[in-house]
Amino acid sequence: MKNAVALFLAVFLLCLTVGLVSAQAPSGPPKPGPEHEKLAYFVGKWASEGELKPSAFGPGGKFAITETCDWLPGKFALQCNSDGNISGMPVKGTSIMSYDSAKSTYVYFESNSMGENNYSQGSVNGDTWTWTSENAMYGTTVRTRFTLKQVPPDSASFKFELATGSDPLTLMMEGKQTRQK
Repeated sequence: MKNAVALFLAVFLLCLTVGLVSAQAPSGPPKPGPEHEKLAYFVGKWASEGELKPSAFGPGGKFAITETCDWLPGKFALQCNSDGNISGMPVKGTSIMSYDSAKSTYVYFESNSMGENNYSQGSVNGDTWTWTSENAMYGTTVRTRFTLKQVPPDSASFKFELATGSDPLTLMMEGKQTRQK
């Protein structure tokens, strides 16, 4: 009789353990949340143009860039490739945009053929995206803010501000982008 009770308890505990483990197992692959879905606005091919202001970082001038953004598999992040001309210099770049659920912020990383690398954190409020960073630019630490205002369905205006040290942010670039059909 003792063996039967011990066997019953062992089977019961095993079933209970399997049930608890099964209940905590994920129900399938993760799915993008609403924050990831907001990135869909950037999918496609965009043409950007505008003007750089003269500064300690360069003489300023016109720029024109095309950028194509596509979802990575799973639709958690966008990969974008850009090609253009900034103040007479050709430039190519690659960037990644996503949402970091653990930190509750958008993230952006870019590297380009001018040797620049940029990591920014962002937020969206209605139709306005704001990206901020602190990075090294030509050996100097700079704070930046990039603001993009969507003009649905297929265009946006943007500005880029920059500061060194404790100086206030100064407008360095402004322009517009249009989705290409």
